[in-house]
Amino acid sequence: MAKRVAVILSGCGVYDGTEVHEASAVMVHLSRAGAKVQMFAPDVEMMHVVNHCEGKPVTDKRNVLQESARIARGDVTDLAKLDVGAFDALIIPGGFGVAKNLSDWATKGKDYSIKPEVDKIIKAFHKAKKPMGMCCISPVLAAKAIPGCELTVGHDSECEKWPYAQVAKAMAELGCKHLNKNVGEVHVDSKNKLVTTSAFMCNAPVHEIFDGVGVMVKDVLKLA
Repeated sequence: MAKRVAVILSGCGVYDGTEVHEASAVMVHLSRAGAKVQMFAPDVEMMHVVNHCEGKPVTDKRNVLQESARIARGDVTDLAKLDVGAFDALIIPGGFGVAKNLSDWATKGKDYSIKPEVDKIIKAFHKAKKPMGMCCISPVLAAKAIPGCELTVGHDSECEKWPYAQVAKAMAELGCKHLNKNVGEVHVDSKNKLVTTSAFMCNAPVHEIFDGVGVMVKDVLKLA
């Protein structure tokens, strides 16, 4: 029987929403595995809108659900309607939308909180012992919702290849066990059924990101 997987999006575009390449990789690998997928996003205003040519905020106001529909080809559901009982697994791609629209990590760093709706869903999947996959920056959601979990966001030593290593250090400071992993690798926290991979936390070619996300998807489905 096909696995039923919920995917949570946070907008459309790396600087203010879901990272498009990561979302696409998730969907391709889920499709290849024969999974039945439904995408969700919160029906809320984005923290801000970023001009992706300049990397600077603009004055527009946009809605997370409506922007996520660009990735979902229109087939996206309000996150408030996600029924954990209807799914076997949850996957959350990265992108700054995770840190801006699903949490306030972007503005508060280690003092962040997760949006209540998102926190409730992650905890419900965890309580139901259903697997979750998170890549790029999205493991910060697990760090807050599942205290003491094991995860990876790549490496904890900053360099040209790993420009966001401070996030890994912050995860450890928050009480999680961070494991250094390369872009094509994942970490599986068997106890919490949590699978994480670095994706674009690594300055790597897009095909390597795609492959790493594929390992994450494969391991999530194994646990489902």
